[in-house]
Amino acid sequence: MQKAQILIKIKIKVMLNLNSVKFMSKDAIRNAAPSVFTLTPSNEVSDKYTHIPTEKVIDDMESLGWGVVDVKEVKARKKSTKGFQKHLLIFRNDDIVINGKDGDTVYPQILLTNSHDGKNAFTFTAGLFRMICENGLVIADTEFEDVKMRHMGYTFEELQGMIKDMVKKLPLTVESMNKMKEVELEEDKIIDLAKDLLNIRVKDTNNSYNEFAVKEVLKTQRIEDEGNGLWEVFNTIQENIINGNFHYNTEGGKERQARIIKNFKQDLDLNRKMFAKALEYAC
Repeated sequence: MQKAQILIKIKIKVMLNLNSVKFMSKDAIRNAAPSVFTLTPSNEVSDKYTHIPTEKVIDDMESLGWGVVDVKEVKARKKSTKGFQKHLLIFRNDDIVINGKDGDTVYPQILLTNSHDGKNAFTFTAGLFRMICENGLVIADTEFEDVKMRHMGYTFEELQGMIKDMVKKLPLTVESMNKMKEVELEEDKIIDLAKDLLNIRVKDTNNSYNEFAVKEVLKTQRIEDEGNGLWEVFNTIQENIINGNFHYNTEGGKERQARIIKNFKQDLDLNRKMFAKALEYAC
């Protein structure tokens, strides 16, 4: 049976969009990540540093049709860093959606990371939000390398150009997803993929995993992910690894339940690497 192809569809605003979400209000954003609204930078920044409030970027993004759907901030380790720490905002435009004929709907997202301590530039990353399982997938294609804007100045025109460039490259996203959807994996390749993705999470640790962990990450969470298709298998493994749905062995040999990844920096890095590795199986 021919695999369903993914198409880009720009929805007409008058159409009923059952998958749309309500953008977060500034009060909701403030409650979740107060550092977003810091008005002055840390005392540790250099004289060349130009403070650009993240709130201004939110306003500019909203004027371009992109609203905040999620926000996080890292925990301040010291009292002096509180309010200046790194934070993440996820933007979505409900008028831009990738619809699969098989009902697999994916929204492109723009992820913004920033801080007010002079240690981080504005960083924009292209991502995907899969409606079926609510996974955020970060595209690893070279065409979607992070876009960074230093705290040396900021213009709305620069932001607008960056957004247009990301949207223009959406067909490349479709191409990557189609490649994965067209591939059926043999059982041995499914096992290899599970091990490759598990290795990414346990790499640089003294922990290890066994065959039981491989079976755990291959356990599907929904009917839509059943089967041997690369896209479905990847999403199953990715979700289980991010959510800690597997056991591992410590250096001392004790078995432990993996934890859900809550640190957004680790989440982004792991997602990016897993997507890149899975895409290799489509080549």
